[in-house]
Amino acid sequence: MSDGPGPAPVADGAPTAHTVMSLALVSMMQEVHAHSGAVYLLRSNQPVLEMTVMAGMPRAFAAPWERVGLSAPIPVADAVRDRRLVWVGGEEQMARCYPRIAVVLPYPFALAALPVATERQVYGAVFVTWPGAHPPELSDWERDHLWAACERLALRLERAAWEDRTLDDEADMLTEPVSAVADTLGSVEATRMVSRLPYGLVSLDLHGRIGFVNAAAAELLGRPAGELLGTPLWGSVPWLNDPVYEDRYRGALLSQRATSFVALRPPGEWLSFRMYPSTTGLSVRISRARAVAEMARGPARKDAPPRLVTISQVLSFAGALTEAVGVQDVVQLVWDEVAPAVGSQAMVVLGSQGGRLDVLGHRGYPDPRTVERFHGLPLTERTPGTQVLNSGVPAFFASQQELERLYPGRPETQDDFAAWAYLPLIASGRPVGTCVLAYAEPHVFPADERAVLTSLGGLIAQALERARLYDAKHRLAHGLQQALLPNSLAPPPGIEAAARYLPATHGMEIGGDFYDLVPTLPLTAAVIGDVQGHNVTAAGLMGQIRTGVRAYTTVGQAPHEVMSSTNRLLIDLGTELFASCLYLRLDPARGQAVMARAGHPPPLLRRPDGRVRVLDLAGGPLLGIDACAVYPTTEVSFAPGSVLVLYTDGLVEAPDVDIEEALVDLGALLSEAGDQPLERLADEVVQHTAATRARVDDVAVLLLRASDDA
Repeated sequence: MSDGPGPAPVADGAPTAHTVMSLALVSMMQEVHAHSGAVYLLRSNQPVLEMTVMAGMPRAFAAPWERVGLSAPIPVADAVRDRRLVWVGGEEQMARCYPRIAVVLPYPFALAALPVATERQVYGAVFVTWPGAHPPELSDWERDHLWAACERLALRLERAAWEDRTLDDEADMLTEPVSAVADTLGSVEATRMVSRLPYGLVSLDLHGRIGFVNAAAAELLGRPAGELLGTPLWGSVPWLNDPVYEDRYRGALLSQRATSFVALRPPGEWLSFRMYPSTTGLSVRISRARAVAEMARGPARKDAPPRLVTISQVLSFAGALTEAVGVQDVVQLVWDEVAPAVGSQAMVVLGSQGGRLDVLGHRGYPDPRTVERFHGLPLTERTPGTQVLNSGVPAFFASQQELERLYPGRPETQDDFAAWAYLPLIASGRPVGTCVLAYAEPHVFPADERAVLTSLGGLIAQALERARLYDAKHRLAHGLQQALLPNSLAPPPGIEAAARYLPATHGMEIGGDFYDLVPTLPLTAAVIGDVQGHNVTAAGLMGQIRTGVRAYTTVGQAPHEVMSSTNRLLIDLGTELFASCLYLRLDPARGQAVMARAGHPPPLLRRPDGRVRVLDLAGGPLLGIDACAVYPTTEVSFAPGSVLVLYTDGLVEAPDVDIEEALVDLGALLSEAGDQPLERLADEVVQHTAATRARVDDVAVLLLRASDDA
C-alpha cells in the first residue's frame, strides 16, 4: 500500500514457504499503519499463549511476555479470555489498565489486541502497536481491518489443523533497509559528505546495532569505526553500558519520537545524543555538550552496570512480586522468572523456625529427599545455608570441589548439581531467609553476575517477608474463626443439622457471621447471625454474642426474651457495631418452630412435598440499636421431612446480584434437591449462587431437617 507505514517487513533469515502468520501479521500492520506487532498461539492442552512471530521490533522488547498464561493481566490474554478487541490508547490508559506493562514499557504508544478465533475454536491472539502520535481512540476503519485480518488468519490456522499441518515458530519480521541514496548523490559521495560534518552520525538498526558511523562519531566515542560496526552501541562503548541509555533507544522506537540524552565520557567530557527513529531503525547525532560539562564536574562512573538480566526482566519481576500473596506464590515466581533468567536448573527458598532451617519451597530437584536434608538443620551447624542466613553475606560455589573443600561431607554436596549461589534474603535490615540457586554444570560467578544475583535477592526478600506475614495472619484468622464457631453440631433425636461457613475472599478471611445449635431437651434452639465487619473486632464480638445466646437459652428464656437480652448485651458492650440475628426454638415432637428475627434475612422452608417458600416473619430492628426494642415471635409448622434453610446475607447479596432473583434461584435448587443427605445439600447451597462465587461478604448457612424419630 502506498500510504503504509514504510517498506514491507521481511524476515531476518531467508524466506520460507510456510510464513503464514508472518505474512498475515505484516499485511495487518500495513493496512492499519501500525509499526510493530506479534502473533501468539495457544499451546495444546495448556492455558498458555506463546509468541510465534514478532514484526517491526526486536523480540527483546516483549521478552517478559513471550509465554503467558491465559489468566495473566495483559491485553492478549484478555482478548482471548473475553473474545474481544482490547484497546489501550496511550501511556495513561496503559498505566491504569495494565500497570505491569507500563512499568516495563513506560513510553507513549497505542496498542490493540484481538483474538484469532473462528466460531468453533480459539487459536491465539494478535497485538499491534502505533506510535504515540496515534489518536486516543481506534477508528472504525482500523477496527474493521483488524477484525477482518484476524478472521482470515484464524481460517488459515483452521485449514492447517484440518490438514494436520504443524505451524512451527517463524522468523521474526524486521523492516527492510531503506533504498540506496538517490542517483544524484551516490553512496560514495554521501559517505564523503557525512565524514566532513563536525558532529558525529551513527545509524542503528532495530536491534540497536551500528550500521554506519562517521569519523567524528568514532572519535567522540573513542573507538575505531571497524570495532563499532555490527555491535550494539551500549555493548561496544563501556561508558554507555547503562540501562538508562538503552531505555532511551527503546522509548524512541516504540513511540517513534525523537529522543535525547547526555552521557559522561570518562574522565569528564559530556556528550549529547539525539535519536531520530523510523520504522527501519534510528539515526543518532552525537555532539559535545559543553553547557552540561560546565555544570557537572562529578567523577566518572567506573563500573558498567551488569547485563546478566535486562532492566525489563528486573522490572517485570519486581511488578510480579508485588502481586504475590503467600509464600508459595513467591517461590513459584522465583522459579518462573528468576531461575530461567540466570540459567539455574533448581532452587530452594529457606527460612528459619525455632532456631532451625525451614524449607519454604523448592523446584527442580528430581528427588525431593535431597531438599529434605536441609529441613530442621540447627542454625548453629556450619553449612552454607545456615552461614548465609546468619551472616547475610552471599556465597557462590563455582564447582562441587569448591563447595566440598569448604564444607566437607555436607548434604549440599550430594544433590547431583555442580554449582550453587546462596543469596541472603534481607528485609528491614535483617536476614529473613536464603535463596539457593543450583546449576547443572560448573558455573563461574563474575563480579557483575554476583551483584545482579544479590540485588535480586533483595527483591525476593521484600516479597517473602510480606508473604510470611500474610500467611501468619491467615493462620491466625483461620484459627480464631475455628475457635469461635462450633467444632461440630450435635442435634438431638428428631433433628438433622448441617452448616457451612465461607469467609470473604478479601481482607483477613475472618468475619462476624456465626451459627450455633443448642440442644435443651426436649426442645432445641438454633441461631444464626451477622456482625458488621470482616476483622478481628467483628469476630470477637460474634463470639460474645454466641456465648450470650447460649447462656440465655440455657437458663430457659423464651425466644423473644433471648433476642431482647442479647440486644441489651450488645449495647452494654459499647462497640458501636450492629448485628442481625435469627433465633428459633424447635419442638420436633409437635412439629413446630418458634422464631424471632432482628433485621436478618428471612429463612426458607422446604416442605416434604418439595414446595419451597420464603417465611414471612415478624421481627425487630438490628441488635445494638435500641435498648427497648421488642422482638415478636412467629410460629411455623416444621413437619417431618421439612428443611429449614438459615443463612446470612452473603449468600444472596453481591454487586450486580438481584436479591429477589437469588432467592428464587435458591428456592428452585431446594425444590429440585429431593431427599439427599443434608451435608451434600449444604454444599450445593453455598456453591450455586453468583454471590458466593464473588464472595465479597462472609457466608454462613445452617440447614435443619425434621426427621421421624423425634
